[in-house]
Amino acid sequence: MVTSDQRRRQLAREKYERQQKRRAEARQKTRRRLAVIGAAVAVVVATLVGLVVGGVFDKDKKDEAADPAANPSASPTPQQSPSPAMAIDAKAKYTFDLKTSAGDVKFEMDAAKTPQTVNSFKSLADKKFFDNTKCHRLTTSGIFVLQCGDPQGTGSGGPGYTIADENLDALGKANEQGQVVYPAGTVAMANTGQPGSGGSQFFLVYKDSPLAPTYTPFGKIDAAGLKVLEEVAKAGTADGGQDGAPKTPVTIEKGTVTQN
Repeated sequence: MVTSDQRRRQLAREKYERQQKRRAEARQKTRRRLAVIGAAVAVVVATLVGLVVGGVFDKDKKDEAADPAANPSASPTPQQSPSPAMAIDAKAKYTFDLKTSAGDVKFEMDAAKTPQTVNSFKSLADKKFFDNTKCHRLTTSGIFVLQCGDPQGTGSGGPGYTIADENLDALGKANEQGQVVYPAGTVAMANTGQPGSGGSQFFLVYKDSPLAPTYTPFGKIDAAGLKVLEEVAKAGTADGGQDGAPKTPVTIEKGTVTQN
């Protein structure tokens, strides 16, 4: 006959065994759940890797106004259409006169060094392409530029064609960081970071700026124009950041290219 003490020990043992069983089952469920989560994470990671390798994120890397010290362009490659036929004197010099809301900015262009670029800008200016367009981007750290030439004023517009890079060795040999100095007063083509991807956007350098030698330098700003740019830069960006729309709005009211 089972005594009351034996019965209590038996009940305690059975309770303990039930507890152990429940704990074992709980651990097994947790392991299964973690295995499912791990498999899902692996699928997501593999998908993301595939997207990166496939170039899905390339536009973001280029539009980066991202690191302004690396890329002064925020514009994608324009939709392709024929570039203008050569219609300038490739041995002459030309002046691009920008009447802006912040003051006049003039720069000289040497067609002998950058014939395709000068020809394109002359063609666009003759069609009033630059009139009433905004200089949409000011960068005040790393590089020091005001970017213009986008008819949309967003950094994504262009003329519908691209032009070849020119004069890339004009600023000397790159340093160990792969950069050269674009001196204050330089005007250069913006691009997507890919060769031959320039369109109508250009940047005006108001202070010496280190950049990769991949942006066609094609103009030199006069002293009065440089002073206008310095005043715009002094006011900073609209949001107080280091890269964005200038606080002092700069609209190209009229852009004219004339032969010297």
